[in-house]
Amino acid sequence: MSGERQRITSYSRDGLTFDVTDQGPLDGDVVILLHGFPQTSRCWARLAPLLHAAGYRTLAPDQRGYSPRARPRGRLAYRLSALVGDVVALIDTANAGRVHVVGHDWGAAVAWTLAATRPDALATVTALSVAHPAAFLRAMFTSRQFLRSWYMFAFQPPWLPEAVLRRIARRSRPRLLAGLSVAGLEDDAARDVAVLEAGGLTPALHWYRAMPFNPPGRLAPVTVPTLFVNSDADPALGPEAAALTARHVSGPYTAHTLRGVGHWIPQQSADDVAALLIPHLNAHR
Repeated sequence: MSGERQRITSYSRDGLTFDVTDQGPLDGDVVILLHGFPQTSRCWARLAPLLHAAGYRTLAPDQRGYSPRARPRGRLAYRLSALVGDVVALIDTANAGRVHVVGHDWGAAVAWTLAATRPDALATVTALSVAHPAAFLRAMFTSRQFLRSWYMFAFQPPWLPEAVLRRIARRSRPRLLAGLSVAGLEDDAARDVAVLEAGGLTPALHWYRAMPFNPPGRLAPVTVPTLFVNSDADPALGPEAAALTARHVSGPYTAHTLRGVGHWIPQQSADDVAALLIPHLNAHR
């Protein structure tokens, strides 16, 4: 890379502008952190400092629909191909060569797809909670994962899910927050809900509504070094897809299950994730 690195607070693609949290040593290897639903880049506030202490620079974008200036209309605008293109644009903006990518929840789905379609851009990939998309699809129809994923189907109709969620928020905001948080993280959940209430709800739901237009079965095997971390107390994700994921990785692969941890891995178990993630990054710098 030529030229001096500068902080990135935002970047643009196809008329959309994405907000970015850029932290850590400017000369460090770049780790891109991709949040999931219904969160923003703030979900990395516990994990990112541990990466900075290890010498890594983190770029955490508020992804499509979550950045106020990146909310296109219509569910087709939220297909995985568009979400991956947004991350590629951030990689190009960083101009730092191959980067490490870490994703949680929907961010993991984006990370898997990016690794399969643009391995030339990545040094490593790490997925938290969500298994490879093709493994997840198979598990949906061969296990109880279908029942665990009921909300994905509930989110498909237009306007009705928004009306229901807004009604819940008006009548019982504390209960809604409790459903989006784990012990000790209620303040984090309140910030997430505030983003949804400020215009982010429909775009966030469009990630789910675009699912029928994503072709996970066509993804090439992941060849870049891969770390997959899931948890055994996740109410939304069972073990079946996790067990199938290795079939879709042909490069170096490490999988680990956190015991007694729920879905919000980056917040609930930042220290445990860092203990797994930093050696993974160090081995493939």
